[in-house]
Order: sequence, then structure tokens, then C-alpha cells
Amino acid sequence: MIEHVHTHITGELHQNTKTDIIFILTSITLNLITLAINSGMAEKSRTDSATLAVMFVFILLIIIVNAVAIFGLIKGKQTRIKLINGLISMYKDKNVDKYYDESLLSNYSIRYNLFITVVVCTGIIACTVPFILR
Repeated sequence: MIEHVHTHITGELHQNTKTDIIFILTSITLNLITLAINSGMAEKSRTDSATLAVMFVFILLIIIVNAVAIFGLIKGKQTRIKLINGLISMYKDKNVDKYYDESLLSNYSIRYNLFITVVVCTGIIACTVPFILR
């Protein structure tokens, strides 16, 4: 039975990783595409209020998608920590915990914080640069 639990936990970790990748790639891709679109519309938005309104709609989209991605990454981080703590407990019960370095938990935490920082920074750039060009 312990093998089934181990397989289930590692499967959940793989799914967690895939979900995190989707959040990161979606938000960064959206940020860069919106940066390009809004930058292209920046000059026309000086005289056309409809173009300016479209730029603000894209900004709203960036904010919503990035907030969802950040929330998802925070939940992914929490889930990963819980799953790995479960594995560590299992390893301790079987006296094989010496093969898993618990400092990896802090490395995962740092990595998630870096992912969130990248999402936030590209979002800020996508929101501000077109208005600077305007």
C-alpha cells in the first residue's frame, strides 16, 4: 500500500509542476503580447479615445490574468510543500530519509518566489511601457 501512496504523491507533484508551467507561460506570454499590442497603439491613442480605451482593457486583462497566475503559483507552492512533507514523513517511517535533503523545501520556496517576481515584473513592464511611449 505504501508504494501506491508514494506513486500518488509523486504523480500529484508532477501535475503540480505542469500546472505551474501553464500559469507561468500563460502570464508571461500574455504580458509580452499585450506589451507589443499596446506599444503599437500608443501613438494613435494620443488622438483616438477608442484606442486608449482598448489599451486600458488590455491592462485590465493583464491584471486579472497575472493575479490568477500569482494566486495559482502561491497555491502550487503550498501544495508542493505539503506533498513533499508527506514524502519526507514516509521516508522517515521507512528509514530512508537520509536520501532526501530537506533543504530542497527552501529551494522550492525561493524558486516559486522567483517565478512570481518574473510574472509581476513582466506585467508591470507590459502596463507601463506603452503609456511611457504615449
